[in-house]
Amino acid sequence: MYNEKVMEHFRCPKNMGEIPNADGIGEVGNIKCGDVMKISIKVGKHDDGKEYIDDIKFQTLGCAAAIAASSVTTELAKGKLLDEAEGITKDDINNALGKLPPVKYHCSILADEGIKKAIEDYKSRKNG
Repeated sequence: MYNEKVMEHFRCPKNMGEIPNADGIGEVGNIKCGDVMKISIKVGKHDDGKEYIDDIKFQTLGCAAAIAASSVTTELAKGKLLDEAEGITKDDINNALGKLPPVKYHCSILADEGIKKAIEDYKSRKNG
């Protein structure tokens, strides 16, 4: 059912865990399938003042596709400017995994929502 790229991220997920004192946290879930994701970020600043994702971790309770989508999303976002990371789409995540089965595409949607919520949380804390 899953291709080797998905299985690789499921078996050996990247950036799994939690960031203590995270700058932003995005928590999302899907009631229908029961998947729950939590993405935490630490934001850094370049010399020019542009903010980027210095560190990113995830905790996911869900199927292989949900764990793989979380893992690959952290890899896509790490080191990126906030605007670039916000621009990561569900299709970027799905393509980076070599395409999830259609019935599991919602996992890329969850991961997309999770990274956006983490960045949104960071911005609201910073401006709040």
